Amino acid sequence: MRRIPLLSLVAFAACSSSKPVATTAPTPPPDAPASATDVTPPAPPAPAAPAKSIELGDLDRSAEPCTDFFQFANGSWRAQNPIPASMDRWSRRWKAGEDNKGRLTEILGELAKRTDFAPGSVDQQLGDFYGACMDEAAVEAAGVTPLAPVLAQIDGMKTAADVQAVIRHLHAVGVAVPFSVSANVNQHDPSKVLAEIVAGGLGLPDRDYYFKKEPRFALARAKYAAHVQKMFTLLGKKTAKADAATVIAFETRLAKATLDNVALRDPRASDHIVPFAELVKQAPHLDWAAYFDDAKLPRADLNIDQPVFMAALDKELAKTPIAVWRTYLTWHALNAASPWLSKAFADETFDFDQRYLQGVAEMKPRATRCAELIDGLLGDALGQKYVAKYFSPAAKARATTLVRNELEAMKAIVKELTWMTDATKQKALAKLGTFQVKVGYPDTWKDYGSVEIRRDTLLADIAAGRSFVVADDRAQIGKPTDRTRWGMTAPTSNAYYNPLLNEIVFPAGILQPPAFDVNASDAYNYGAIGVVIGHEISHGFDDQGAQFDATGRLENWWSPEDLKAFTARGQCVVDQFDSYFIEPGIHHNGKLVLGESIGDLGGARIAYKAFQLAHAAKPEPAPAGFTPEQEFFIAWGQFRGDEIRPETQRSMVQGDPHPIAKFRVIGPLSNLPTFASAFACPATAPMVRAADKRCEVW
Repeated sequence: MRRIPLLSLVAFAACSSSKPVATTAPTPPPDAPASATDVTPPAPPAPAAPAKSIELGDLDRSAEPCTDFFQFANGSWRAQNPIPASMDRWSRRWKAGEDNKGRLTEILGELAKRTDFAPGSVDQQLGDFYGACMDEAAVEAAGVTPLAPVLAQIDGMKTAADVQAVIRHLHAVGVAVPFSVSANVNQHDPSKVLAEIVAGGLGLPDRDYYFKKEPRFALARAKYAAHVQKMFTLLGKKTAKADAATVIAFETRLAKATLDNVALRDPRASDHIVPFAELVKQAPHLDWAAYFDDAKLPRADLNIDQPVFMAALDKELAKTPIAVWRTYLTWHALNAASPWLSKAFADETFDFDQRYLQGVAEMKPRATRCAELIDGLLGDALGQKYVAKYFSPAAKARATTLVRNELEAMKAIVKELTWMTDATKQKALAKLGTFQVKVGYPDTWKDYGSVEIRRDTLLADIAAGRSFVVADDRAQIGKPTDRTRWGMTAPTSNAYYNPLLNEIVFPAGILQPPAFDVNASDAYNYGAIGVVIGHEISHGFDDQGAQFDATGRLENWWSPEDLKAFTARGQCVVDQFDSYFIEPGIHHNGKLVLGESIGDLGGARIAYKAFQLAHAAKPEPAPAGFTPEQEFFIAWGQFRGDEIRPETQRSMVQGDPHPIAKFRVIGPLSNLPTFASAFACPATAPMVRAADKRCEVW
């Protein structure tokens, strides 16, 4: 049973003002002659405080906005604020995200000071979880002992049935190897939820790391082998080097049968809905009946995201020696727990995952990591505390208005399109009309009353939290789609679009400065969070979202000529981002970042149109020396102005569908005539793409 939140009442009470003090002018004596000198003139109204706006001190005025707008918009801030040792990127936006986590640690720290909360209450769960996580001495003393029962179960495997029993146990506590089973909305009937079998089981970031011959990938494979060996050594394995080779050989075979990142962007590539009996037929060596019975899942239609992978996995289950499975599963159980084991394990995991792959020099403070952990496992419990304190009704109301205004702006843009026929326009408008908007936090919070959290056992708390997450997800399978559920927690500094539900979601965590400020000008808010809002709206019509109709079905709603025109416009974006190099020899993959880049391009145009309408209705002054139009674009450049470590950039180019920040700023803006006009850029300026190269999708 779920609780109905009282957050609105709490927030309104917190915003109530103190009692006003009555003030009157002196009363003249009776029958006194009226004269100007007898009446106290009213005090002039206090000048209104200027609305929050762009950070003028962040500008690099030595840079030309028409040459390198990314440097102009916030180059000075980046120069004065180097990336902290514990971060892989930095900007005012990322600083705000870490400050937000500081708010969570304050909430958790206050709860952890007390031990008198009722068992099973939200306060007890949050306080004791944080207390257990922050008790480094207890974690160090325990070493790897908390993981001993799982390791013993793996070590005791003797048959194929034993292997599958261990896989089922690991899945139940959130260790999804070598595949996962999760709930997903049926792409052909979004009113229903089905089980989805998803390929997985790799320790490197993606399948290409196992095969690409460039020196950086060969080095990554060598570093990974050394890392796995070191972890086995810490575990006391005398055969650590051979064990690491076994793991890598096994994962390489799985990777060979796995789709790459670009292929995975096509929703049809992972669309294989079959009856339960067909799953059994495709992978007969896995006891699916036992799996579904243990997980309490209905034996109904399900989706196999990668049939080729499932066939390869079935062969591994049939032929791979138990000893190999023992080594592989030991590694992944250890790897999943290692950040929360004793220092030697946590440090070694950090050294590979963060120091080597991302270039991060040191761990985040433990308090921050504990807050991140609890937000991930008990997110609605922590979210209730967060929004009651940090997200006002006024903020929710204004943010909701921004979203509604941008949906109207997108409707106007669709109606104005010259490359789309009227019939397809009507379907696009119908899809816009069914967008579900979620702002701030869920209407209903999850109930964690069944989760047992104790202050003296961190790894058991983590297992309890992961088990709840898995069980909560599994419980949706076979039921009607619950459209009230959120895919992010309320404190998350991010946003998303879900094509299957046709929804855009903006948690309270991102609706904070510098993304959004209830006291900021329209130019600022539309330029910062407004482009994010437009970005998520555009995802409904990017190369992926455009394949889903107004109901969320994977269904073509385009005429052949419109789809051809849309694809050509997308290819323009692919070509543009293929040309962006992060260093000699390494450039973005335009096909990988196509969806996010369409989102940024459309988002900037949608937000600008909504801003123009708002500014026409309520003109506001811009900061000295700038026009409101310039203020809008600078707000976007400052919000998206991340400095990113080179190692992280290389990782992003390989596997992240988002371009690096520099190209998220200059890429879309260089396509917009409104940007060139705002800064009076000549046609030959670097920030102005030639007419025959200019990309415009939405």
